[in-house]
Amino acid sequence: MRIISGTLRGKKLHPFHGKGIRPTSDRTREAIFNILSDRVRGAVVLDLFAGSGALGIEALSRGADMATFIDVAPAAVLLLEKNLRSCCLEERARVIPWDIERNLNCLQAHGLQYHLIFLDPPYHRGMALTALTHLKKSQAMTPGACLVLEHGEADELPMPLADFELLDQRKYGKTLVSFLSYMV
Repeated sequence: MRIISGTLRGKKLHPFHGKGIRPTSDRTREAIFNILSDRVRGAVVLDLFAGSGALGIEALSRGADMATFIDVAPAAVLLLEKNLRSCCLEERARVIPWDIERNLNCLQAHGLQYHLIFLDPPYHRGMALTALTHLKKSQAMTPGACLVLEHGEADELPMPLADFELLDQRKYGKTLVSFLSYMV
């Protein structure tokens, strides 16, 4: 796993060993960022179910101002911190160990408004809709915020989804990537 573009282009990230994290493939990540294009530079990014942090780190490499990474798994949190250190991004990043299934109240203490949100929940567990509900309740998104949601084919989103507009959806192997806009 490597950073595809930007100031950290070619930088290899530390991999996760085991079954707890399913990283986004380089091909899918490159496609996502090609679609996002100019939405990344200057953005305040939220990476939910962050795992290795590849999506948020890619955004920082491509000019995002700062990123917040959230994951509940202790192994993922340690890996995130290790990857941020090896990329020298500690000053532009925050890691929050938190159970997103419970709520996203952890965002209220920081008072940030996010422009770009990545969600990569475990597939086939119904967590995408739960995460979107908690994210909406957190009031931590700017109007028109762009959300990039990775999910399995069986995890189709019920559309219309209150306060979210589906802008685009792409399929990469068994992964669906839905691009949503927060409509308030």
